[in-house]
Amino acid sequence: MTVAPSGPEFPIQDIPFSYRGSWLNISPVVAEQTYADDLHLVSHQTGLHAVLRLTPTGPGSTVVATPTLLTWRNGSGRIEAGYAGQDILRLRGRQLGLRIAAAAATLTPFSGTYLYLDPADGSHVFTSYETGRRYRITVLSGSLRRVEGAEALGTADRALELPADQPWEIAIEEYETARRPYAASVTFDRLCLERSAEFAAFVDAVAPWRGADTPAAELAAYVLWSATVAPAGFVTRPAVLMSKHWMDKVWSWDHCFNAIALAAGEPELAWHQFHLPFDHQDAAGALPDSVTHSEVLHNYVKPPIHGWALRHLRRRLPEPPHRAALAQTYDRLARWTGFWLDARRAPGHDLPHYQHGNDSGWDNATTFDGGRVLQTADLAAFLVSQLRCLSDLATELGEPAGRWSREADRISTAMLRDLWDGERFTSRDPRTGRRRASRSLLDLMPVTLGADLPAPIAATLARGVETHLTTHGLATEPTDSAHYLADGYWRGPIWAPSTVLVEDGLRRAGHTGIADDISRRFLALCEKSGFAENFDAETGAGLRDRAYTWTASSYLILAAAQEQRRAAAG
Repeated sequence: MTVAPSGPEFPIQDIPFSYRGSWLNISPVVAEQTYADDLHLVSHQTGLHAVLRLTPTGPGSTVVATPTLLTWRNGSGRIEAGYAGQDILRLRGRQLGLRIAAAAATLTPFSGTYLYLDPADGSHVFTSYETGRRYRITVLSGSLRRVEGAEALGTADRALELPADQPWEIAIEEYETARRPYAASVTFDRLCLERSAEFAAFVDAVAPWRGADTPAAELAAYVLWSATVAPAGFVTRPAVLMSKHWMDKVWSWDHCFNAIALAAGEPELAWHQFHLPFDHQDAAGALPDSVTHSEVLHNYVKPPIHGWALRHLRRRLPEPPHRAALAQTYDRLARWTGFWLDARRAPGHDLPHYQHGNDSGWDNATTFDGGRVLQTADLAAFLVSQLRCLSDLATELGEPAGRWSREADRISTAMLRDLWDGERFTSRDPRTGRRRASRSLLDLMPVTLGADLPAPIAATLARGVETHLTTHGLATEPTDSAHYLADGYWRGPIWAPSTVLVEDGLRRAGHTGIADDISRRFLALCEKSGFAENFDAETGAGLRDRAYTWTASSYLILAAAQEQRRAAAG
């Protein structure tokens, strides 16, 4: 019965079992930072919703997860699960039964799950108010041992139970209103082989350089592969969600790191990642804060790192974009830049401002402790990079480029004149002109300009970056700061995006020694602690959402670059 697993084993508590294109996963994570005792079938349509609870009938089962096969084990008993398609799971059991129950016990006129027997094909169907979808259970071999709560209203146990005393196999489908009765076209073993081949091809594409020195590359690839969903709702393109836990959105700077990591091996998917938020650009040119299946939020924005990202993306693409694609990208990037120049500059000011820490992506960084509406040097630096990128694109497309170069010079001059205090960059209130320094790594982010910074300033920033470096990487607030918090979000923990941005800027400024050190420490951190949303700067423990794609992408970006340097040196 048992097929050979493909790919690395991973802890199901940290990383969900899913499949490229699917909006489903199996996981114990049923809400934000909420873990159930049993694994659940979870859907991300209309949000994260645990739909069905999956409980082996024998006590003491253990779970083994690989990219293409999930197994419950109990003595000689086995239950195996694999994907037969983006919205179809196949499960089979031998000497171990399974109870499939509605995760919500109560059905109301506006919430919960209903169960009925479909007389058209003999299947049992759960319908979910939360997802607006149906979940059909078709028995392919064996038989059900028990059905509870069919057609029940109110509070009831709604469940199907499969027996331990005979082999069985079922299919679970997620769909909207109706579809033809399910008929298995391939055996369970065959579909596992097909999924294994698909995943192997993906890994070979995005991490062909992997080896003994990059032991987490295959798992990083799985995190990206499994978090990818097909277009649906407001998700206009194939999208890599930040996670198939509770961070199941695309935020308008997170997507850049996924695009860069995918560019060399999956160029079409990478291009989709870069452009997805731009599909929801508003009339002012602003990108949304985030996009997910049933929601587009515009209450905040995210920092304009897109010019920086586009340069990296294009360098990695195996073929250059067609002129029409490049022209569309230029137009979108110009409108996004125009938003910051037109809507986010106070009259008479050269520098744009954030309205809240959330706009920066560093939500609660200590930079914002003295006020939320601020002109900051990271924003100025990102815009300078974006304006230089626009100038190059304009030249390439035969468009006027001078206005972009002039604006870049204007903002760069103002950043150095108004925010540099001789030791580090400060922030400034655009209403009062009051300047304030913090110890946040955010204030050192102009290092991303690399060689475009005056060399003495780049050297000073490099020394400042070193004060943030712990055994495991770059703390966002120094560990000796009075404001440091081990699990303080942007007030201490190590994050992937800041690591990649700083490492890249230092390298381009010629500070390769510290850049190499930062890269090595972050790679080792992921190899030890996985791909968490962020990490404890002192212990290296993973924090918050434990299957975060921009962390996996950052590992792939840094690991690929490390291997390229080694190959060039060898």
